[in-house]
Amino acid sequence: MKKTIYAILAAGFVSMVAGPALAQSNPNPSAAAIATAKEILTDKHIQELYKEAVPSLVERAKGTLVQSNLNYQKDLNELAPKVAKELIGGEQEIGDQIAKIYASRFSEKELKDIAAWYKSPLGKKVIEQEPQIFAASRVYMDQWAQTFSQKIIDKFRAEMKARGKAI
Repeated sequence: MKKTIYAILAAGFVSMVAGPALAQSNPNPSAAAIATAKEILTDKHIQELYKEAVPSLVERAKGTLVQSNLNYQKDLNELAPKVAKELIGGEQEIGDQIAKIYASRFSEKELKDIAAWYKSPLGKKVIEQEPQIFAASRVYMDQWAQTFSQKIIDKFRAEMKARGKAI
């Protein structure tokens, strides 16, 4: 459940960034704007969100292949690290695209202002605190999901009881 919630938080972050890209204000950002956006993302350690993307996808693909090729499981298990090693760095496409999305939503000046802010004491504190905030948020969301799920089950039971059916 925690991994799912973390994935939801990460997806939420990416959708916050990517979603507005559909209505880009600058569909052709300059190389300087993209570079500044990359600087911001590096300062924010955004690469932590996707650094395991390649190994995770290799494992997922291997699992899919193993399901339909059980007799090749040993070979596929041996090949997985080799494939992951050959493809490492492919996840950088994610960072490049996020930078382009940022650069399409902010002017070069705004991006420079944002970059400067993240280098300020308060900006550095935000960057430092975000992982703990996300971790605490994940814990809360997990607890909330468990509690709220019970409310949902209770609602179903009450509605089914009203229909004369006990579950």
